[in-house]
Amino acid sequence: MVLKNIRNWIIPGVFGLLLFLNPDMVSAAEAAGVTTTAPWWVWVLALFVFSFLLGIVAVLAGVGGGVLFVPIVSGFFPFHIDYVRGAGLLVALAGALSAGPPLLRKGMADLKLGLPMALVGSVSSIAGALVGLAIPAKSVEFLLGVVILGITAIMLKAGKSGYPEVKKPDALSRMLGISGCYFEEFGQHEVSWQVHRTPVATVLFLIIGFIGGMFGLGAGFANVPVFNLLMGVPLKVAVATSGLVLSINGSAAAWVYMFNGAVLPIIAVPAVGGMMLGSKIGAKMLPKVNTRTIRLIVITILALAGFRSLMKGMGI
Repeated sequence: MVLKNIRNWIIPGVFGLLLFLNPDMVSAAEAAGVTTTAPWWVWVLALFVFSFLLGIVAVLAGVGGGVLFVPIVSGFFPFHIDYVRGAGLLVALAGALSAGPPLLRKGMADLKLGLPMALVGSVSSIAGALVGLAIPAKSVEFLLGVVILGITAIMLKAGKSGYPEVKKPDALSRMLGISGCYFEEFGQHEVSWQVHRTPVATVLFLIIGFIGGMFGLGAGFANVPVFNLLMGVPLKVAVATSGLVLSINGSAAAWVYMFNGAVLPIIAVPAVGGMMLGSKIGAKMLPKVNTRTIRLIVITILALAGFRSLMKGMGI
């Protein structure tokens, strides 16, 4: 228990303290594009507080932190969008990695299901990151606004099925051995599952990986519907395996941003630290709040951030 508390609480705090005590942060702030009259540390502190609150809301709303982090921070903070996208990948990656091992041990996240999709997604996420860093920032802002508004529409309309019925698996899923069984703690019974439409899902994950790498977004908003609604994976397995896919895709794209100098500690450290701390609080609050209301609030915020990105991309 002590080691767990050190990992989850103290380590992010120590990194944050080192960040603020580092005298080189002023030049790093200038590199990040902080050109307002307010002191640089004000924006860093605001980013930490925002990420902390975002971590709480992301857990309660059932969405990944990256898909909220990038449009809101790029729209309302004075950081260059390239650095925001680099930090957004690390934010999404941190959440996925922290949740992955326990879900694998419980049999919720399935390697046979996740690895083929992560393979195609990681390749396309690298391509997306390269394209995103090559095009002008204004174009990225505009396209990000279009993507975020599209995500908002998906979240409004997407339905979910706890236990989809798949009568016959397709040939590709049989060849890859994609099927499984897990113990449902809520109903105290075992759930066996198999999948279909695997070739179509593979193409969609290729597109999802590209979008995630290009904009630095966590792709849970798209991974889960493809697994659950298209392939027929039970919802809990879809959510758990989505984190596994996200961790692989995010790692591949993050290296591109790091190699190109688009990951700055002054943005990444407070963002990841705040997100980790907020996620812990959100997990404790989850049984006590109305998650449907929280989700509607998140969708509203996403819509506002999407319009803000569109306006910035058009120079308004």
